[in-house]
Amino acid sequence: MQELWLALAFGLIWHGGQIIWVAPRPSLWVKDAPVHAKGSPQAFQVFWLDQYAWIGYSLCALGVLLAGVVLWMR
Repeated sequence: MQELWLALAFGLIWHGGQIIWVAPRPSLWVKDAPVHAKGSPQAFQVFWLDQYAWIGYSLCALGVLLAGVVLWMR
C-alpha cells in the first residue's frame, strides 16, 4: 500500500513540475512585474498564469509532504 502512496506523491511532484515549467513563478515573486490595466487582456493572462503557477507549486509541495510522511512511516 505504501508503494501506491509513493506513486501518488511522485505523480503530484511530476505534474506540479510540469506546470512550473510552463508558468515558472507567480508575478507576486517578480520585483519589476508590470502593472496592467484592470480588465485588459494582459491582466487576464497574468491572472491565469499566476493561478497556474500557484497550482504547480501546491502540487509539488503536497507531493513532497506526502512522500515525506510515507517514507517517515516506513
